[in-house]
Amino acid sequence: MSVTEDVLAEPCDDIKHIGKIPIRNLWLLMLYASDIYRELDAANVAVEDNPDDIPDLIAEMLCRRVERRIQRNLSYSYQSRDAVLSRVRGRIDLLSTERGRLLERGQVACRFDELTIDTPRNRYVRAALEVISKIVKRKELAHRCRSLDTRLRRMGVSQIRPSRSEVSVDRFGRHDAEDKPMVTVAHLAFNLALPTESAGTRQLSLPERDNLPWLRKLFEKGVAGFYDTVLPQPCWQVKAGKIIKWQIDSNSAGIDKILPNMKTDIIIDNTELGCRIVIDTKFNAVVTKGWYRDQTLRSGYLYQMYAYLRSQEGSDDLLDDNACGLFIHPAVGENIDEYVVIQNHKIQFSTVDLGASAIDIRKQLLNIQNVVEGLDAKIDS
Repeated sequence: MSVTEDVLAEPCDDIKHIGKIPIRNLWLLMLYASDIYRELDAANVAVEDNPDDIPDLIAEMLCRRVERRIQRNLSYSYQSRDAVLSRVRGRIDLLSTERGRLLERGQVACRFDELTIDTPRNRYVRAALEVISKIVKRKELAHRCRSLDTRLRRMGVSQIRPSRSEVSVDRFGRHDAEDKPMVTVAHLAFNLALPTESAGTRQLSLPERDNLPWLRKLFEKGVAGFYDTVLPQPCWQVKAGKIIKWQIDSNSAGIDKILPNMKTDIIIDNTELGCRIVIDTKFNAVVTKGWYRDQTLRSGYLYQMYAYLRSQEGSDDLLDDNACGLFIHPAVGENIDEYVVIQNHKIQFSTVDLGASAIDIRKQLLNIQNVVEGLDAKIDS
C-alpha cells in the first residue's frame, strides 16, 4: 500500500479526518504555508500547543483586521456597468439603444465606470466571514463574524462570492496596501473550511484518492513556510521553488528548447556552517516493492537528487560543493530516517508522521534538519 492510500484510508470516528490525516494537522500545514505564521511566531504564539483552536485564532485575526479597515474606510474601486438612463453617462451603447428603440422613450443605453464598495475583494472578505463563522468553537466569536458580515452587507457589499479568477487578478497598490493582510487572512479562512468524510449539509463528489495535487502542494508549501519562519536569520536562508542550471560546456542551437529544467522544492543555506540542504518533498511512500526484494528506495528519486547535487559541483557558489540532499515524505504511524553518502554528498530519506500531534510534527520537522552533522546544535526546537 502506498502512503497516499495509507493516509487516505478510512478515518477514525472520534476525530475529524481527511482519510487518516486529522484535519487539525492540515490546518497546521496551511498555517505554516501562509504569511500569517510568521506573525504568530514573532508574537510567540505556539499554535502547536492547541491546533484545534487554529480556526478560532484565524477568525479572531480576520475580525480584527476587518474592523480596522472599516474604521479607516474600506477600499473602493471602479466597476464597469451597463444601464439604461435618461441622460448620457460614459459611453453610449448604440446597438442596444437602437435595438430597444430607447430614444423614442427618452432613454439611452450607456456603459460607464462607477465607484463602488461592492468590489470582488470586499465580497471575498464577507464570504470568508460567513464561512469561518461555521467552524469556530467559541459562540461569541461566531456571533462577531456574523455581525461583521451583516455590517458589510449594510455598507453595500453584496453576498455574491467572487470567482477564483476575479480574486487571482486582484492587485494591491500603494493606496490600498492595508487591504492585503485582511485578504490574506480571508484566504486562509477559506482554506480552513476543508471537506471531511463526516456527514454534513452539502455533498461533494468523491475524488480519486490517489490524485490529490492540492494536498501534495500543501505539504510542500507547509514545509517551506515552516523552515522559513522557525530557522533563525540571517545565518539561515530558505528558498522555495528555485531553478538550478546545468553547467553546460557547449551546446547545439536548438537544445535550449528541449533541455529540461531542474527545479528544487526547497533549498536551505547555512552561512555559518557553510552548507546547503536541497529538500524535495514527496507525497508517497519512501520505499516501494522491488523486483528482487520486498522494499527498495525509488530509484528515480535517487537519480533526481544525485543530478541536483553533482551537477552543481565546481560552480561559483562554494556551498554547492558541500550540499546535502533530503527527501521528506508524509506518513501515518511510521518513522523512517535513513541516509547514504555518495561521492561526498549525504542523501537522507525521512518521514513526517501527519497522524501525530502538532507538537510532534514540529519536532519531526526540526529533527530531520540534522541531515548535516552538528546541525542540531544550531537549531532551537
